[in-house]
Amino acid sequence: MGISKRSLKEILDSEYVDESDDDDVKLSDRAGCGDGDDDDDDDEVEVDPSLCVECKDMKCEIICKDCDERFCVICFEMIHRNGKRKKHDYVKMSIDSAGVGNGNTSVASSSEEVLPQTEEGQRAKQDDINGELKSDADNEQGRNLNDNGKTQDIEEKIFSILQKNAEYVPMRLTYEERHLLRLLEAALQVSEYTDRVDILSYKSKNRRIVEQLKEMCSVLSGLVIASDLRIGQKLLEMKNFSDNAAWFQDIFEIGRRYKIMNPERMRDTYGKLCYMVMDSRLPDITEHMEFHLFKPIKTVKHFLNSKPDDKGKAMSMFRDRDIINAISHISPVGKTRSEINRMIKLKESSIEKLASKYSSRHFSKEDIRQVLYSIGDYNAYVDMNRRPIKRMLERLEVFKNPEIAAKYSIGIQFGRDGARLTHDHERQWHYVHQSLSLWSLIQRDMCRLWFLADTDLFDGSYYKLASTGHGLNRIKACPLIYQEMHKIISECRRKSDTWVGSSVVHLGDDAVPNALFFLDKYTQVPSILIPFDTTLMKINELVGKDSYLLEYIEKEYGSVNDLKLTILQDAFAHMFDGSGADNFYMSGSCIDGRLTSAWNHCNEISKKKYYNIFLMTSFSGFNGSEGFPS
Repeated sequence: MGISKRSLKEILDSEYVDESDDDDVKLSDRAGCGDGDDDDDDDEVEVDPSLCVECKDMKCEIICKDCDERFCVICFEMIHRNGKRKKHDYVKMSIDSAGVGNGNTSVASSSEEVLPQTEEGQRAKQDDINGELKSDADNEQGRNLNDNGKTQDIEEKIFSILQKNAEYVPMRLTYEERHLLRLLEAALQVSEYTDRVDILSYKSKNRRIVEQLKEMCSVLSGLVIASDLRIGQKLLEMKNFSDNAAWFQDIFEIGRRYKIMNPERMRDTYGKLCYMVMDSRLPDITEHMEFHLFKPIKTVKHFLNSKPDDKGKAMSMFRDRDIINAISHISPVGKTRSEINRMIKLKESSIEKLASKYSSRHFSKEDIRQVLYSIGDYNAYVDMNRRPIKRMLERLEVFKNPEIAAKYSIGIQFGRDGARLTHDHERQWHYVHQSLSLWSLIQRDMCRLWFLADTDLFDGSYYKLASTGHGLNRIKACPLIYQEMHKIISECRRKSDTWVGSSVVHLGDDAVPNALFFLDKYTQVPSILIPFDTTLMKINELVGKDSYLLEYIEKEYGSVNDLKLTILQDAFAHMFDGSGADNFYMSGSCIDGRLTSAWNHCNEISKKKYYNIFLMTSFSGFNGSEGFPS
């Protein structure tokens, strides 16, 4: 990352992120429930022969001739990525209508690429461009267009990525939808849905669910009548809630769509919203209510395909060069006020040009603007969430310096300061680098993960209510998230020199009961890293204003750089030490355990010697309130 290009002081002080080497890729692999953090489950279990022998969940797609075993593509790639197994020969299977491989396909050498032949592999090949597009597209695109005369090829890749992203980028809410959102939030605030439904009771659960859903519909109807009598009269004309099914589905879809791009909102109410929609999709409940509350998320592509278009005129907008400027996120870092103003004018003029060019009798100028602003929101969301991670990765590079490594070792030992793992400095460096890289990839694909989680939660299948150690929770399988997470892990492993720790992903078990918990965990990554990032960047500003503070820092830590290295050393060592679980068998080095130990470090921040420095830099907690971490 830029250690050879930039000095130690520049890396510690700067808000700038060097993205010239940003070669992020798409993801691959499997996810599953584990007990503890073991990579493999060696218990002898009778397995369906059509399933992969490794994950025992995915359909087998490859037969390894040397191992004489069947694997899915993901597990095969992970197991045969190095060593002697890398040279194994394999047979790619075709999948018949029953979902069982017949083995009658071509033979290939394992030295050939397997994954790039899949859709995920093709996405992986295009990731360099994807990273550039999502994080400062205005600068990155201009830099690449002049690189080696490959302008047209790069533009084609960007346009292809834009069209692919349009499938899961949510539409920005209109003014009318925001009004309905406020009504939904008000109704959810007074609802006691989970307190009445997710309990142990002798009363029929189906009856309780129906009662609570009808009560919610009644509250919403009443709020609409109170806020807009004209719409309320239309609702009153219908005698049954099922007559207004489309309206109720719309309002719950608005709440879910809003949450995707604003994960810090609706913290207390979003769970109730999801569980209402989930229960309404159960066959018994749908039959009794005569409708359900689920409606697919309105994405950019869904919106553009919802009306008859003039020969795909609106979709052809994604191949217009002006769209690059129209959807770019303008970062103020390293730019003068005049440069920022010029870029804003360029962006707005590009939006207006596209709105005039692609508007039609089916899509107004405002519709086109709404599409462009929605994609722009998505790019800004990804960029803002990933930049703190990238800056932490750059700071981690500093610890490869032998002199700094000797003075500020990030090695950890089991049992010391609560650590659950034992790593020397070099091993811990790789472990932290992998964890931060993995988080960066997850944040890049967060909107897609929301989209997949939406499908997993509301597929109409039954769940199990069980005690997970944190009260009664709904345990429900997450097959789509399961697959996507292991694609991400596989990508991260391919980009790493060595892999440290377990690859287990907890989903549908006591640690992560359902997709809603998964989303809640990984939307917290920016909340964890942004306070550290902000503190490190504000220290110089504080020292410049207060000579007494500089004197204190020099006395206690030696210098400003030593203070920053002390904070980073503690973070890199104990934010990734496997601690924080309620029992000995959880956390550790598994994929979710890395995030658990990071939260544990945040909870302990008030006990640190440098906590007063955090408070001086306007630190108000990792959840943005109360002034204390939580």
